[in-house]
Amino acid sequence: MRIKTFVAPLALAAAAALLLTGCVNNETAPSKGGDGASGVSVDEASVALLPDDIKEAGKLVIGTDANYPPNEYKDSDGTVIGWEIDLIDAMAAKLGLETEYKASQFDNIIPSIVGNKLDFGLSSFTDTIEREEQVDFVNYYTAGVQWASTKGTEVDPNNACGLKVAVQSTTFQDTEEVPAKSDACVAAGKEPIEKLQFEAQDAAANAVALGQADAFSADSPVTLYAIAQNGDKLQAAGETFDEAPYGLPIAKDSELTEAIVSAFEALIADGTYTEILDEWGVADGGLDEITINAASKG
Repeated sequence: MRIKTFVAPLALAAAAALLLTGCVNNETAPSKGGDGASGVSVDEASVALLPDDIKEAGKLVIGTDANYPPNEYKDSDGTVIGWEIDLIDAMAAKLGLETEYKASQFDNIIPSIVGNKLDFGLSSFTDTIEREEQVDFVNYYTAGVQWASTKGTEVDPNNACGLKVAVQSTTFQDTEEVPAKSDACVAAGKEPIEKLQFEAQDAAANAVALGQADAFSADSPVTLYAIAQNGDKLQAAGETFDEAPYGLPIAKDSELTEAIVSAFEALIADGTYTEILDEWGVADGGLDEITINAASKG
């Protein structure tokens, strides 16, 4: 899907390493530093919308769980990379700011935002009405759900009763999608889905590659990337479905929200937004308009 290569192989050792490095709280995760921001000019209209404390700090502190390639993940040096990282680095450059990524477990990011420990989060968050009760979302992309199965094994996501399905913990697939499908199985008098939870997405995909699970469910760019990297072990199961907006979670009614929206709009206007998505092969989910709290606004 891209011109960049994921350096961590889909193997148990790599998954274990990611579990150890990607889910540590309160550690600064270095970003690739400049790929997304390269050549991006400051947008003064967006800068004018920044809160004074952010201007003075000169940076955005961002929580991320970097275990979701190609969206955000770590290279062999432990540096956080991915198309979302490039996009946010470019957005920050429009605001004349640096980015500082804090490695966090996925389910700790929103509480850290509410507790004023982070400026916002970046971890392929699906904007949901339930999450909007705690934070606001700046919507910057649309992704669907895509399943993958072991190569040569056909799996129907709409008829997975009795199968083992791997998911990353606390994602939409873990908390909503697979449980709902399993409940439907039980209601129809069939065997429930056995959900296998993993802290890292790589570990979930690895379980399928090794035959420990029948399928895994993840966001479409993540699943398609895993298949592209491991085509001898994985294949798509069904079509992409349930498209929903990705959003940056940010404190409710934060003054920073409008500045971020403005910076994204400037990226769209000058073509940088599309260039980054094209470079990573994920342009299908790109937006023409940046919105706030799309889930509740329908």
